[in-house]
Amino acid sequence: MDTVFKSLVSHFGGQSQTAEALNVNQGAVSNWVRGKHGMSPAVALRAEKLTEGRFTAAQLCPSVFVQPPSKEASTQ
Repeated sequence: MDTVFKSLVSHFGGQSQTAEALNVNQGAVSNWVRGKHGMSPAVALRAEKLTEGRFTAAQLCPSVFVQPPSKEASTQ
């Protein structure tokens, strides 16, 4: 199963590159990919900015950032 973290790693070109871009260690990236730990809110915001919104903080850290409901859901 492909996760948002695997896609993020692919976006940056590997775990080491992802770690460098997000200013974390490679072990943290590995833990996200393996589902061992979640991403911190600060790093999620950094990733959203660096990827120009391709990966949102809400996708990367859903326990803190809640995506607003879609307009379609709110009109029903």
